[in-house]
Amino acid sequence: MKKKYPKIYLGILLLIPFILLLLPSTFFDSGESICLSVVLFETECYACGMTRAIQHLIHFDFSSAYQFNRMSFLVLPLLIFVYFKEIKKVIYLIKKL
Repeated sequence: MKKKYPKIYLGILLLIPFILLLLPSTFFDSGESICLSVVLFETECYACGMTRAIQHLIHFDFSSAYQFNRMSFLVLPLLIFVYFKEIKKVIYLIKKL
């Protein structure tokens, strides 16, 4: 059973970008904020709007992404790097089994 888990994890990892691309860029735009900084102190933190900004960046809507969070232009490349590093780690683990 343990040999199946890395393969399932790899499948989920490979599926995530396709799901995010299929979702419309405005999918996360509505709704209440769950950021503790906003809820408790009514102040936006540096990460506020990051999910919405990343979703807009994925769909090449740069102006909306900039309006939601300017830091997203730094965060997305870092996320992509960590994402591929994780895929590489899981593939190595599968080969080792």
